[in-house]
Amino acid sequence: MNLNADSQQRFQADGCTVHDRLSGLDWMQDLAPAGWPRFWNEALDFIANLNNRLHLGYSDWRLPNRRELFSLLDYGQKNPALTPDHPFEGLELSWYWSSTSYAGDPAYAWYVHTEGGRMFYGDKGRSYLVWPVRGESEILAATGQVKCFGGRGRNLPCRGSGQDGELAMGRPWPRPRFRHTGGTVRDQLTGLTWSRNADLAGGPVSWHQAVELMQRLDQEKHAGKSGWRLPSIQELESLVDASAHHPALPAGHPFQVVRDQYWSATTSGFDPDWAMALYMDKGGVGVGLKERAEYAVWGVCG
Repeated sequence: MNLNADSQQRFQADGCTVHDRLSGLDWMQDLAPAGWPRFWNEALDFIANLNNRLHLGYSDWRLPNRRELFSLLDYGQKNPALTPDHPFEGLELSWYWSSTSYAGDPAYAWYVHTEGGRMFYGDKGRSYLVWPVRGESEILAATGQVKCFGGRGRNLPCRGSGQDGELAMGRPWPRPRFRHTGGTVRDQLTGLTWSRNADLAGGPVSWHQAVELMQRLDQEKHAGKSGWRLPSIQELESLVDASAHHPALPAGHPFQVVRDQYWSATTSGFDPDWAMALYMDKGGVGVGLKERAEYAVWGVCG
């Protein structure tokens, strides 16, 4: 069953909460619970107040981490980038906070825009929306963030903060996470196999050139393997370590020639002339015009 293709299969609403059968998480159905946009610290305080009041009968609401928010997105859609006929109410085409700080400057935190699915980081001193979640996922992996920060980026004790660094929701990472053999690297967290060379084209190429290159490498059985392809944006994002930046990869990773920006195989729901791209220097998700030779190529199989 393709849970992404039919929201009536993926999401189950009971009038107050929405259960995501794909991730196993329970989201608040009303997407305007805070009434107005909040500073990042205010968003965390608002969630704490929900728990103190046993909102909807629960005391385990939290601000979602970046990977939990990202899991909701359907890049075949736009305005919003969610599955058709989703059951959420009060949705705005705007930025929604995550509980994950940006490792490159912790005065910023990751957020997701529901219009087209971009994921970037915003100043914690500016106001954005709040989308509470609860429950645990056996599918989604932890983000890798282990520290907590204040609104101005200073390190804070994690206890009671409600931040990603405290809760560390998601499947824990195996250690070691990566094992490399010759020209390939197996990610033991996701089961995917990546090319050890993270710049297969030897520089930026167009999206069409990237697709053609991966088809050729598959035919040639690059590194002795078949099934090579351009990764989806979800597969690329799975590599990101939210505790790192430049690159946003786990410390000690075995990859070679890591570049700042990568094409994904995922076409933008906004316009088929554009494709989703991962900014590996920071860990963000954006878009690129397919005809422009702007991004690098990283192959995956499995």
